Amino acid sequence: MTIIPFEQEPPKSDAVTDYDERHLTTYIRLLDADAQGADWREAVSIIFGLDPVKEPVRARQVHESHLKRARWMTEAGYKHLLAK
Repeated sequence: MTIIPFEQEPPKSDAVTDYDERHLTTYIRLLDADAQGADWREAVSIIFGLDPVKEPVRARQVHESHLKRARWMTEAGYKHLLAK
């Protein structure tokens, strides 16, 4: 699977952004991995192509911030998509 270019953190916005729309698949993959109890290190390696051994701080930040945004999408962000 192709890894879509990503930022260190997704945008902090109360509305769905272009970044969010480009990363919907990423968010779904993160949510699926989390629901299945996957180790975050394995998830960040597969989904983002980051090596959590070589870059533990960056890998953890990318994983946590994007998972948080993915959860926001399930709680509030999806409403913005439905309104389009």
